[in-house]
Amino acid sequence: MKDLRQFYINGQWVNPLTAKDFAVINPATEQEIAIISLGSSQDVDLAVAAAKNAFATFGFSSVEERISLLESLLKQYMDNYDAMAHAISLEMGAPIDFSTNAQADCGKGHIESTLAALKEFEFSRTLGNAQIVKEPVGVCGFITPWNWPINQIACKVAPALATGCTMILKPSEIAPLSAQLFTQMIHDAGYPAGVYNMVNGDGMGVGSAISAHKDIDMVSFTGSTRAGIAIAKSAADTVKRVAQELGGKSPNIILDDADIDKVVKKGVLHCMSNTGQSCNAPTRMLVPASKYQQALEVAKATVAKVKVGNPAEHGNHIGPLVSEGHFEKVQAMIQAGIDEGATLLAGGVGKPEGFDTGYYTKPTIFSDVTNDMTIAQEEIFGPVLVMIPYADEAEAIKIANDTPYGLAAFIQSGNPERAQNVARKIRAGMICINGASHIYTSPFGGFKQSGNGREWGEFGFEDFLETKSISS
Repeated sequence: MKDLRQFYINGQWVNPLTAKDFAVINPATEQEIAIISLGSSQDVDLAVAAAKNAFATFGFSSVEERISLLESLLKQYMDNYDAMAHAISLEMGAPIDFSTNAQADCGKGHIESTLAALKEFEFSRTLGNAQIVKEPVGVCGFITPWNWPINQIACKVAPALATGCTMILKPSEIAPLSAQLFTQMIHDAGYPAGVYNMVNGDGMGVGSAISAHKDIDMVSFTGSTRAGIAIAKSAADTVKRVAQELGGKSPNIILDDADIDKVVKKGVLHCMSNTGQSCNAPTRMLVPASKYQQALEVAKATVAKVKVGNPAEHGNHIGPLVSEGHFEKVQAMIQAGIDEGATLLAGGVGKPEGFDTGYYTKPTIFSDVTNDMTIAQEEIFGPVLVMIPYADEAEAIKIANDTPYGLAAFIQSGNPERAQNVARKIRAGMICINGASHIYTSPFGGFKQSGNGREWGEFGFEDFLETKSISS
């Protein structure tokens, strides 16, 4: 049991002003593994005051100084890489091999890509009779989720540090271990007091205080669309900048010239990765009606081989869902699919055989799904795939765009040019063709109710910069 009740404010670990203990649960064992304290608006006030004071100096720091500090942070991260992978596995149930190879790699990847962008970024240029200057936006508030915990922390904190901003972070109270470790890395890297501050808490307490705070100039949030709407409304009274990466219901469009066996298998495995707890997961598989039955057979055979296992054990398996509350939500969504008349091709409600303890869920696939069903419109955030037939390419595009979300889309085709043409017609921020990876230098973000702004690499700088014109 770890005691993690202190916050990091103005370069020091400090006790909360008012203690409010909150147990951190290992989702594989349902046992308490740590205690944090849920902060208050008064704790946020202290952190923001420290950040505001630090900005007076750090906001005018040199690029060379910020490069040196980021290089020091990268060294700290690599020195603690295995500890980060272990923390993520414990707090949100990612299998240790996946946590090491994918989850923890995000922190490294974002710091490295931020460093590369910082070394090349043009903060000042001349246009006409004006000097156009890019300056840090000021004090930033970050509210991050539990599903890819260090990914969402690093892709906000690293570019903010690179551009000269100061900040307060509220990590997920469900998965705070990685944030605690990352915060210590920031301290050991030598960042000046007040530049980075961390206060644990829930959305109603610390989250709402951050989004409404008059001395916070910009809020960046990753999470549900519902919460994002509330944050935007709260931030409106102080006219602060709001950047959001929200929900998704991403289509995986399989065109009729694709290798059905190959792409369906990959699509099923991709959807189940991270136990389906990824905002950009390909959760709607759109298949030509003429090849639908073949696709169902491949999908059923593939999901039967998806193993559920203990996150502490090595191997290629998926772990539990993150919490009891989230488990119940996913179970309710699976039941909704059954109630609305979709065919259960695999999985279903309840836990997998042999997993009475832990928030484990059966890998589930629905067939005979229409796009107006709840399971096709709402984000489930679990290992649940829906398979939808379509008549022709035009209908596939129509179904793909028939969603309030627009985060990602996936296209499978034997004709690259055709795939590119379809990609241009999809209303989504990120499109991957034939299994291409979305790498750290590419912009991450979506259209419609999937949010606004972009993160990752040089594209992640813009939300943290103001543009000043000095004419002479």
